[in-house]
Amino acid sequence: MDGTLFTALQQPAFTALGAPVSWNEAVGDVTGLLCVALLAKKHIANWPIGILNNLFFLLMFWSAKLYADASLQLVFAALGVYGWWSWQRGGAMPETLRIRRTAPREWAWLAALAVLGQAATTLWLSHHTDSPVPFFDASILVLSLVATYGQARKVLESWWVWIVVDLISMPVYVSRHLYATALVYFVFLCLCILGLRAWQRSLAVAA
Repeated sequence: MDGTLFTALQQPAFTALGAPVSWNEAVGDVTGLLCVALLAKKHIANWPIGILNNLFFLLMFWSAKLYADASLQLVFAALGVYGWWSWQRGGAMPETLRIRRTAPREWAWLAALAVLGQAATTLWLSHHTDSPVPFFDASILVLSLVATYGQARKVLESWWVWIVVDLISMPVYVSRHLYATALVYFVFLCLCILGLRAWQRSLAVAA
């Protein structure tokens, strides 16, 4: 990214709770909220908005030394392209890919990958970066990947995983003085609960 543009995005847009909120954090927060709201409505536009959100959050988290969170945005963008393609096969409001529950075999391999990923990422962050919270940074990364997979496959339990991610993220972001983003993740938490209830109703109707 052009250095001038990068510098401009780091400039304060406003102040929240005594801490400056940069332009990339502000735009990232807004696009993140819009993405989750569209996802709850099962609208395909959540994917391109989410990819834009990933770009701004990557800059923000890297500046805050949350390297796993920053790297996660690249994975999110790639998975966003996959999710966009997956949903698009069924149209703007895809019903071809139906909401379902996680199969026992899926839970088994997802849990195994999550444990291995958590251990490997925590060790790497602890030994090769100056991350102040390697375990929790790794937790956000690994659980977010699990949740994104479930979201792309329209698995109901993906909302529960996102709820756990939000509960971990809020205190981590407060510790890094990202107060506006911590507040946004509280909104994410509320939207995830609403999304969970909406998908539960859809699943009950389809049963």
